Amino acid sequence: MNYSNLNAAQARQLIRSGAWPRPTSGLALGYVQANLVILPHCWAEEFTAFCRHNRQAAPLLDVTAPGNPHPTRIAPDADIRTDIPRYRIYRNGQFVEEREDILSLWHEDSVAFLLGCSFSAERALIEQGVRLRHIDQEKNVAMYRTALSCTATSHFHGPVVVSMRPIKKSQLECVTKITGHYPLAHGAPIHIGEPAKLGIADLAHPDWGDAVAIEEDEVPVFWACGVTPQAVIMEVKPEIAITHSPGHMFITDWSDAAIYQRAQ
Repeated sequence: MNYSNLNAAQARQLIRSGAWPRPTSGLALGYVQANLVILPHCWAEEFTAFCRHNRQAAPLLDVTAPGNPHPTRIAPDADIRTDIPRYRIYRNGQFVEEREDILSLWHEDSVAFLLGCSFSAERALIEQGVRLRHIDQEKNVAMYRTALSCTATSHFHGPVVVSMRPIKKSQLECVTKITGHYPLAHGAPIHIGEPAKLGIADLAHPDWGDAVAIEEDEVPVFWACGVTPQAVIMEVKPEIAITHSPGHMFITDWSDAAIYQRAQ
């Protein structure tokens, strides 16, 4: 079965049934994918402000009402408690477990934030002949904590996280142009080449995801990443926070065409 051709509802049903336990890159290509952060309502207003101040790392797509698990703007028939392949639970900033659903953890004051993801621009890249080897190799994209800092709010602060894809030198201009058209999917790269300038010591050992070797005709290209809020949560230490497991995204009803050249 060609899972890249599924529509969003079919992909979410596959995930909800437990039949897709792995990263969602390459699944339902052409539909916008989203990162997830769930916080108690008392943190919601400031986290919204944090997203507004850090639009490239945390482009905000939707925010649910307290206690409502349905993201009415981007997928009203979905259930945020079951429609992601794997969730991460943080307590007081410590990652404590992963789960396949969060039904028992959802509360009346839970607020879900859905943030844009660079997977949403991958169909456009593939159509232009850009090879994405994490998809070819059925790997998760490589993600790294950097020495860059987010713009802080009163409580939320921490490092910027980036995703990395090896890109052929001859395609750098094309890739930069294509992804720049999708600001709600992190937009254009924030850095090309020289990982040490981002404070990344070793590409072979990503902080999240899987390493992909850089071939001779390629350079590493880095995009702001929606795992940034997870690094921030580890710094801020809210009593509880729930996120997607890196690479295991929420698939929205929006097509990637719906976010072409569209900002928050």
